[in-house]
Amino acid sequence: MSKASFVVRRVLQLGVTFWAVGTVLFFLFRLMPGDPTSFVVSAQMTPEARQRIIESFGLNDPLHVQYIAFLRNALTLDFGQSFHTNEPVRDVIWTFLPNTLVLMLTAFVIAYILGITLGVFTGWYRGTNFEKGTVVTALTARSVPTFYVGLIVLWIFGAGLGVIPMSGMGTSGMDGGWWSRIFTTTFLHHLLAPAAVLAFYYMGYPLLIMRSSMMEVLSQDFIDVCRAKGLRERTIMFKHAARNAMLPILTAAAIALGYAVGGSVLIETVFGWPGIGREMVRAVLRRDFPVAQGTFMVLAATIIILNFVADLLYGYLDPRVTYD
Repeated sequence: MSKASFVVRRVLQLGVTFWAVGTVLFFLFRLMPGDPTSFVVSAQMTPEARQRIIESFGLNDPLHVQYIAFLRNALTLDFGQSFHTNEPVRDVIWTFLPNTLVLMLTAFVIAYILGITLGVFTGWYRGTNFEKGTVVTALTARSVPTFYVGLIVLWIFGAGLGVIPMSGMGTSGMDGGWWSRIFTTTFLHHLLAPAAVLAFYYMGYPLLIMRSSMMEVLSQDFIDVCRAKGLRERTIMFKHAARNAMLPILTAAAIALGYAVGGSVLIETVFGWPGIGREMVRAVLRRDFPVAQGTFMVLAATIIILNFVADLLYGYLDPRVTYD
């Protein structure tokens, strides 16, 4: 199969995946028990007023009509209006999504810098106590739930020592726009704890992949040739071994970034970070279907698209990959 056919097939699969996710989300929320209008319709309203509100949200239409309208509007990123605030869901998403991206990208960069560096040394010094310690640390980081680590960090450093904020991403009444706020010391102070907890969790993934890739590269003949030439060990480790071991890391980075953004729900809820993950939880609790569907779709789309990018990137970077 040619590369063009491979890309076309992946794009078609991407469209089917989006449709499947959207369909599941649509019916999932509507099959949940309870009345979604309870937050927007008051018992003191007249029957006519209540009916007008229900009709304004399209909740009186048959389910298949609502489903077709949902799919049609989703193509233009129009997820309707919030039941709770009556503002467009698109505005809600754009309000909270940048906060999530800042938190996730910060944690991701820290995790990958530390993970790759430790993975190089772990693969190089295999069979030593250093390798055993870093592997145990990586496995622990990947095994312990992030919300549990977050609660421990809040308990010790927030409630106990008082060196980190308990919630939020800045003090109330901060002046300036969003861009000016993220470069303040107050914002960085609030960012430190949740980013560190997430970085600790995500660090194990690149560390273990880099260690495995390094061990595979170090077993190849060209490493012995480098040593026979009299090259320094540090030069062999970084310039030759680590460089050739980077391919799995590069392709896995796109997938890991997608899951980093998509996995924001728990950590934002624990630290009270005003991101799209926390807003999604609040929307579900309020039975705010439009906001819940919109935030779910954005997080799912991030994971799906970055998996798609990783698929194409791997085929581009590694000529040994066959397109079948």
